[in-house]
Amino acid sequence: MKLKYDLHIHSCLSPCGDNDMTPYNLTNMAKICGCDIIALTDHNTCLNCESAMKAGENIGLTVVPGMELCTSEEIHCICLFPELKNALSFSDYVKSTLPPIKNKEKIFGNQYIMNEADGILGSFDLLLTTASGISIESLDSLMKDYGGLWYPAHIDRNSYSVISALGDFPDSLETSVFELTYDADEKLYREKYPSTKNKKLIRSSDAHYLENLMTEKMEIEPADNSIKGLFEVLR
Repeated sequence: MKLKYDLHIHSCLSPCGDNDMTPYNLTNMAKICGCDIIALTDHNTCLNCESAMKAGENIGLTVVPGMELCTSEEIHCICLFPELKNALSFSDYVKSTLPPIKNKEKIFGNQYIMNEADGILGSFDLLLTTASGISIESLDSLMKDYGGLWYPAHIDRNSYSVISALGDFPDSLETSVFELTYDADEKLYREKYPSTKNKKLIRSSDAHYLENLMTEKMEIEPADNSIKGLFEVLR
């Protein structure tokens, strides 16, 4: 079955995410945009995933718990998990590796932890846009430990990408997926970086605002509309 997806979305927990990107709002907007399955991938945390999953369940939208991890090399990577408990456990581990830099809301933005009905439960204290202490080379092993999967985000960008940081997509990385931004030229990047030849391409919105959500060019064919079905395709 063909499903519309968006596997890179930020909520108001990411300091760069708009305050309107509440779990309730983003799931309902994704539904309006025609999405069947989405992933919530805030910077370096999964603490709004439970609320987004509950909000999605209420409207028949599958929500994958995830994170956009910033590695120690300052490479953004999408990490997806089969269950909420895996995501929250990894989220705790990532927090333990973050530098002790407090968020300054007037400078960087709010980092709201919310429930599925838009109630504010609190704020994340540490700045979430810093680099974690986790290297990209350790992600294959870590994702096996936490039952998840990962892939490098927006590799065509000139910052926070595996290409900008390392100059290429290392053959040593086991991930079978890579992400390009919405308008990037797939043919160009596959020709320029042969290491992507046999890897599956993902395009997602990287939405920080409700109006950024989209589904054009973004279809996948899992056996069913479930996290398990998605993981089988991506692996």
